[in-house]
Formats: sequence, C-alpha cells, structure tokens
Amino acid sequence: MEIQSMRELIDVCERKQKNIGEMMLLMETEKSGRDEETIIAMMEERLIKMKEAVDSGSKDASASPSGISGGDAVKMVDYMNQGKALSGNYISHAMSYSLATSEGNARMGVIVATPTAGAAGILPGVLFSLHKNDGTPFKELVMGLFTASMLGLIIANRSFISGAAGGCQAEVGSATAMAAGTIVELKGGTPQQAVTATAIAIKSLLGLVCDPVAGLVEVPCIKRNVIGTSIAFSAADMALAGIESRIPCDEVIEAMYRVGKEMPRTLRETSLGGLAMTETGKQVKERLFCRKS
Repeated sequence: MEIQSMRELIDVCERKQKNIGEMMLLMETEKSGRDEETIIAMMEERLIKMKEAVDSGSKDASASPSGISGGDAVKMVDYMNQGKALSGNYISHAMSYSLATSEGNARMGVIVATPTAGAAGILPGVLFSLHKNDGTPFKELVMGLFTASMLGLIIANRSFISGAAGGCQAEVGSATAMAAGTIVELKGGTPQQAVTATAIAIKSLLGLVCDPVAGLVEVPCIKRNVIGTSIAFSAADMALAGIESRIPCDEVIEAMYRVGKEMPRTLRETSLGGLAMTETGKQVKERLFCRKS
C-alpha cells in the first residue's frame, strides 16, 4: 500500500477508521515485513534520542565549534523561570526544547533528523511541550512520530524536504507542517484537521529561503526552528477550531515545489545570498574559513 497524496490519506483513514499515525504504522509493517511491536520499539528509540538531546541541550551553555551559536536554550529556560515569557507555556517550552535540540546539533551531538538535521528542533519542541504541559505519555508521543512520518513522506514525495533543493521552506517549512499535523492528531483532531494544519503551516513559510551564514546550519537556522514551533501550534489551533485551508493541502505542497524550482540558486543553501551575504555574514565566513596570506 502506497499513499500518494493528502487527499488519498484522508480517504484511507476514513475508510479504515484509523488515524494518520496508525496508517503509517500499518504501511510500515506491510512494507518492511516487521511486526508492529518491533517497529514501535524502533520509533521509541528515536523518541528517547530526542529527549536526550532536549535534556542535555537545556543545560548546556557552551558554544558550538564555530562560536556562532550556543547558550540560548539556557537563556530561554532562565527567562521562563522568571515568569516573563509572553507566549504561554506550550509555545515557551517548545521554543526552549527546540533551541536545545538545534544547538546540540551545532555542537555535533546526536539528534533525530525530522525531516532533516537543519530542521530537527521543531518536532521534539512541540512533542515534549505537550508532554510537559498535558502529560501526554511517551506511548502517544511515539505514535505522534508515526503521524509526522506519514505527513513528511507525502511532502517529500510530492515536493522537497531539502534546503539545497527547495529552500528553507522545504526544511523548516516541512518540519513545521509535520509538527502542526501531529499536534492536531495528539489533541484528538481528525485526519482532515491534521492535514489542514499541515497546509496552513506550509503556507505560512512558503518562499522561505535557505541562506546559512558560512554554510553552517546555525544562523539563521536555529532561530527559524524556534519560530517553527510557534507556527505549528498556531496552525494546529486554527485547524482544531474548524478553520479550513482555502487551498487544499496537495495544492499547497505543489505550490511549494514550484516556488522551490523557481528560487535562485543563491537562495538554496549555497550561502551566496540572503543573510549569508550581509556584511556580518561575510565577516563570519572569513573569520572561520579564510586565511590571510
């Protein structure tokens, strides 16, 4: 069984009376030949790695090897502990967990690419915020990873998940979309609502360029991960409220593909445009990679 589109996904879920995560698990058992228990255990290992990255990064104030990132997760935690956060607990915790994961990636720590290393902070950010604030058990978070996997699989097959191919809309955009749909499902929403949240999230980041300073997945990537968690919760809230996307999700994904194809090479992870070519961005690159004769 191969599901090719979001429309087909909704139809199959409704016909089989399963949610998106359950459909992904079923599809994986059929494709791999493994039993459900084995596959769930493998996914649980990934969730544990995510938790380890969140826990270690939340306490680590050290800089990355480049020196251009690090320590912001600790600052965010301290700020929250002072009761100053404006965003509320769901988003504030997601922001701090996202920072912790993305900074850990910059320090060469172990993370789980969801769907890429450069966008790996968003999904753990929202999952462990739900765990912290709702008490969502690990068993449900594991199923949330299957939900995210299905949404990401369809996006990848119909468009991009690589910044080099389609800009940051393809990395942070896809990760935010996966997270938004996962939040909806974990909060009891329907497959249609999860797909709607996916569409809203992608639309909100459509056209986002990939312009890493000095070619490193740190600036502006880490903070974009953080903002992605906020968009994921906003998109999920709209979908759960019954708000619809006027453009169907499959057409939104198609639009992301077309925008990515039209995007100049300079704005697709080459570090030849955008923030990478600001005066400060060029100075960082020179300091890190250029030797004076």
